[in-house]
Amino acid sequence: MKPKHQRLALAGAAVAALGVAAALALPALKDQAAYFYAPADVVAKGVTPGQAIRLGGLVEKGSIERSADGLTIHFRVTDRLETVPVAYTGIVPDLFREGQGMIADGRFDDGGTFRAETLLAKHDENYMPPEVAKAIERAEAAAKARPEK
Repeated sequence: MKPKHQRLALAGAAVAALGVAAALALPALKDQAAYFYAPADVVAKGVTPGQAIRLGGLVEKGSIERSADGLTIHFRVTDRLETVPVAYTGIVPDLFREGQGMIADGRFDDGGTFRAETLLAKHDENYMPPEVAKAIERAEAAAKARPEK
């Protein structure tokens, strides 16, 4: 075989190997991907219980309830249009409080409560996660477009 044909065969084998690697990696990554949802998205689209998602919004004022064990916390997340109940067991970030932006990774249980596995809070006075800010803007625009009752 001529050197030109050897290089062409080697390049073809490399492209085929990359294709096989991509075909194997994409389904594995899809199972690990957590898509961002605001409470209005959860209510409008519905989320399958057990599906990994990222939920973001504002911690509703007056909604934080701590359990007797001191590790479990129940609260509601809102985007000012809809509200979702959340339960989290673990150490809560220092900056976590009512009225502040937060993002949680987790899954919904069969009862409709979001079971957070990780909980993130904003890190300074002026910061809000971009996804949360966009979700709140969408919710406020939808609320303005809604006819008065």
